[in-house]
Amino acid sequence: MEEDKAPPAPYGYLHSNSKVDDAQPVKVVSSCNLDIYTFPRDIQNCAYTFNSYMHFGKRFFLLYYWISPRIKKTQNNIDTDGLYVNELRRQATMYMVNLLHPSSFLIAVDLFSFLLPPQTVDRSALEMTFILGYTIFLLIMNDLLPVTGNTIPLINVFFSICLALMVASLLETILITNVLRGSADFSPVPHWMRVLVLQFLGFLVFVKEENHTGKTKPQETMGPAVKDGAVRELKKVGKDLQDIHLQVQQQQKENQGSEEWIQVGFIIDRLLFMNSYRSVRHGVPLP
Repeated sequence: MEEDKAPPAPYGYLHSNSKVDDAQPVKVVSSCNLDIYTFPRDIQNCAYTFNSYMHFGKRFFLLYYWISPRIKKTQNNIDTDGLYVNELRRQATMYMVNLLHPSSFLIAVDLFSFLLPPQTVDRSALEMTFILGYTIFLLIMNDLLPVTGNTIPLINVFFSICLALMVASLLETILITNVLRGSADFSPVPHWMRVLVLQFLGFLVFVKEENHTGKTKPQETMGPAVKDGAVRELKKVGKDLQDIHLQVQQQQKENQGSEEWIQVGFIIDRLLFMNSYRSVRHGVPLP
């Protein structure tokens, strides 16, 4: 508490019963510890106790200069002590409109960007635009946030979660785009990934596994050949057809591996979309 710097008042109060009051003003600069964890819906309770050696506690009164009208004052009328408890409620409308609602709208638009097809639309550019815009928004609105000490407000955690969801969405888009556009160059899907992703995770996200296995006809064996020119030509044509059949089977296996990788990408994309939806649904505050 600082030194009293109030100017002297050369005035007195003369009552009709011949009582004279010579009251001097006192200027006090004090502080109160604020709990801003639930900002902007925080409620502060500040208690001030005044003691005088010359006056009774019931003669104390405080003159308030507050912007917020929600002040609750109680006085403990003891002989020499005056206890005042101020209850301050912050007006949260401005912070909800300028901070929380824009963040909720941006994270909702980022969530709906999962509905864009990643194989035909450059979704990563849109995600980077969201991250850049949200970062600039936080820098502009930084002055509205309270100066924190050892306690981090819950609203800062909310902003960090929103930014983390956007970054995770960008990383997921990069992964899915790489899988969809480079699936032709990948090796066949491993058995453990086929079981985990195509069967288990596909069942959780309501994606059925496509069956690419086809029926192969057994090769016909030729009987004893007659030694003439027509049979030799038929054998040559049959050998060429077998080579073409092997090439077609190899191409089908490569296409099957590519389609499996594409299906893995779609399942992961839908799984992350559902997880992001749950996070946004339980994390976005309501006014």
